[in-house]
Amino acid sequence: MDYYDILINGITDELYVSRIVHGKSWIAAELSDGRYGIAMRHELESRSRLFDSLVGLPARTAANAVCSWNLLEASEGMAVINAFYNTPEHMDKLGARCSFDKSCTHGMMTEGKKIALIGHLSLQPGALDGASEVYIIERSPKPGDYPDPACEYLLPDCDIVIMTASAAVNKTLPRLLELSRDAQTIIIGPTTPMCPELKALGISRLSGMVVRDKDAFERWTLKTPDSPYPYGDVFMI
Repeated sequence: MDYYDILINGITDELYVSRIVHGKSWIAAELSDGRYGIAMRHELESRSRLFDSLVGLPARTAANAVCSWNLLEASEGMAVINAFYNTPEHMDKLGARCSFDKSCTHGMMTEGKKIALIGHLSLQPGALDGASEVYIIERSPKPGDYPDPACEYLLPDCDIVIMTASAAVNKTLPRLLELSRDAQTIIIGPTTPMCPELKALGISRLSGMVVRDKDAFERWTLKTPDSPYPYGDVFMI
């Protein structure tokens, strides 16, 4: 199975989507049992939606929206997926350790390694210590960055690849994983589904967020482009 099949097939049938909340940079989804998840908002809507609305649909059905080429709808689908997986109870069951004050590369040898970052990522100090090369690859590159087609040339030669989970929404993540099959791969950010079955695809680590205070998240973060981290806890498996 691929990345999307694993996520969708793992969702149980009894839950449905009770709310979708759109913010400036983030989208949130709440399920019928109160589970709550978020995903980065992608604006592109050049294609028609698969569903008129995800509200009221079974969560497993709504999760299929992540496969939509209407990327705003795909963002909603990823928020539904994260609402299912990214819960405190699930993190306790997995024994996930909080990584908010730790580097996502903790325990990995970075000295002398070639490391690629897919996107401008907020990493903890020391995450890339001693790396021989650090490539930042961006769809909207800044001075010094590589444009995203460079992935095809740089990733196969990298030792560690750290990629934003929002790449799953725009459908580039499966190819990024394929290009990085000889590297240690880390998927990070609030859009990351904390689904351990994904590691069967060769993913080394998943670092995602569980929203701690959904009311505060909606009052502030959904209105601004700021990071949602003050309203959630970060976990790593």
